[in-house]
Amino acid sequence: MRRELFTVAHEDFRAVVRTFLEREVLPRYPDWERAGTVGRDVWRAAGEQGLLGMDMPAEHGGGGADDYRYHVVLAEEFAAAGVHAPALSLHNEVVGAYLKELATPGQRARWLPGFCSGELITAIAITEPDAGSDLTRLRTAARPDGEGFRLTGRKTFISHGELADLVLVLARTGERGTDLGLLAVERTATGFATGRRIDKLGMRALDTVELVFDDVAVPAANVVGRPGRAMGYLLRHLKQERLWIAVSALAGAERVFADTVAYCRVREVSGGPLTAFQNTRFVLAELATELAVARTFTDRCVAAHADGALAADEAAMVKWWNTELAQRTTDRCLQLHGGYGYTHELAVGRAFVDSRVRTIYGGTTEVMKETIAQSLI
Repeated sequence: MRRELFTVAHEDFRAVVRTFLEREVLPRYPDWERAGTVGRDVWRAAGEQGLLGMDMPAEHGGGGADDYRYHVVLAEEFAAAGVHAPALSLHNEVVGAYLKELATPGQRARWLPGFCSGELITAIAITEPDAGSDLTRLRTAARPDGEGFRLTGRKTFISHGELADLVLVLARTGERGTDLGLLAVERTATGFATGRRIDKLGMRALDTVELVFDDVAVPAANVVGRPGRAMGYLLRHLKQERLWIAVSALAGAERVFADTVAYCRVREVSGGPLTAFQNTRFVLAELATELAVARTFTDRCVAAHADGALAADEAAMVKWWNTELAQRTTDRCLQLHGGYGYTHELAVGRAFVDSRVRTIYGGTTEVMKETIAQSLI
């Protein structure tokens, strides 16, 4: 089914992303997987190619293109290539959304040029060791000290946490459970340290660590938005984060499926190709149908979000459906590959472990169902 979401300009941008992946990322990705992190130079290369801050103001080095579909193109191409680091979409879509909406003119002048050039890598720190993503149980606290805040606490599962130069930290700024603030902590701040690296099952090239804040002085000039209002900011931006995860999950599943169809056509068993077996044909037919249905709904969600009309329950639906579908697709495709699929040598094996976490981060499948249910009753 022909997609009607993109223009010629978007497809031209897609070609730039593909070239960047082929030249700067894919040849080095196995080394990054072994090292557990990427080189900073690839971030600068991304900035030079216009892959960072596409929707940020041109006066600060951004692309000035206030069109969400460019983010979608970037996410799709990285996912289709099986690449999870550098997580440009996390930088652009998640952290970038907060900076674009909430940063003051002074903060924009300080941070956005580096954000767009790749000189300043960003991360967001919400999850905590004892609370997970349950915001009502956050222990990281920001105590007013007259000139700003003193920040104390620990965060975990922070992607880009090892490389990040600027981290948006969610912290308790008052006594009430909803008194939360976003504080931008710079890497050079005294008392800010990187803790242990998380030994993840998949997405191993993406540095994911614990962060420690020991009485870190955060000046008032580094408070993003208004203290006590961060809960509202998070709820407003969760839709875009969940849509990004859904877009990536579906694009990755589609690539695994396409590779599997090609494999089944040439892989011989008992004197004929795998496609000669009815079971193989039925599995492929089922997956093709599920992916096609998901593609239609996903593109409609993208179009709605680009128009500012995506509802929270719709974002939850597409996130839940696509991440579970991606997991199911990679599992069934791996089975068709036999023993070869259960290796890191083939993309299907890597996708099998990489796709699993998408049903967890950004809100688990169970949380997505609860969000949808609350919109119905």
